[in-house]
Amino acid sequence: VQLQASGGGLVQAGGSLRLSCAASGPTLRPYRMAWFRQPPGKEREFVATISRDGYTDYAEAVKGRFTISRDNAKSALYLQMNSLKPEDTAVYYCAAGLGIITSSRGRPDQYANWGQGTEVTVSS
Repeated sequence: VQLQASGGGLVQAGGSLRLSCAASGPTLRPYRMAWFRQPPGKEREFVATISRDGYTDYAEAVKGRFTISRDNAKSALYLQMNSLKPEDTAVYYCAAGLGIITSSRGRPDQYANWGQGTEVTVSS
């Protein structure tokens, strides 16, 4: 499956953005999907994941502010980001993987398919 992320941009602290990830190729239905991000000068980190059955999990830093969702019929993944903070500034990547066990859902090496990234900048 090929992924393409979009929706990034420049936003003031406290604002909102909605990221989208469009998939082409096989149906997304059997895939676990996730968002990761890479802040400037730092390693890629887990943001949120959604299982094929719709179960979600979030990094502590974004709980209560971000919402991950998927639309299998549209082959799309979304990340609604509210109450954005300057520390949310990063390149955001969508990812898809098969056969990922629950305990490994936050590990980027478990995901075989990646989008190209979309940049989010939050100004203070």
